[in-house]
Amino acid sequence: MKKFEILEHITDLKVKVFGRDKKELFQNAIIGMYKGARYKGEDGKIKREISVSTSDLPSLFVEFLNELLYLTEIHQELYETIQFKKFDDRCVKGNLIGKKLQRMGVLIKGVTYHQLDIRQRQDGIWEATILFDI
Repeated sequence: MKKFEILEHITDLKVKVFGRDKKELFQNAIIGMYKGARYKGEDGKIKREISVSTSDLPSLFVEFLNELLYLTEIHQELYETIQFKKFDDRCVKGNLIGKKLQRMGVLIKGVTYHQLDIRQRQDGIWEATILFDI
């Protein structure tokens, strides 16, 4: 199963991500976001805590990715994976694992709710389509 695919969009970055469960969907969204924007990191490992709580799964997905972008900008770090401590449809807590940011290909201004679609397909695979404002 592929982790993500970049979709055509005239002005922004549009990514479809896949996962066997919601945790893997969030994990693959991290990868798709940074790879889609062509962010590059240096060697080394960084660990940073994250905690996001919202009212529902779509809001959690958007706010989780926005928090990653905020942490990237503040700390100049690129995250590759998350070790979940808590995960449900309204809360994500865990440790982000990443490295120092070396270069941004495209500056992502934010994650939008526009055309947001999160669903479980009939084959059980979770899929989300997300639009990033660049």
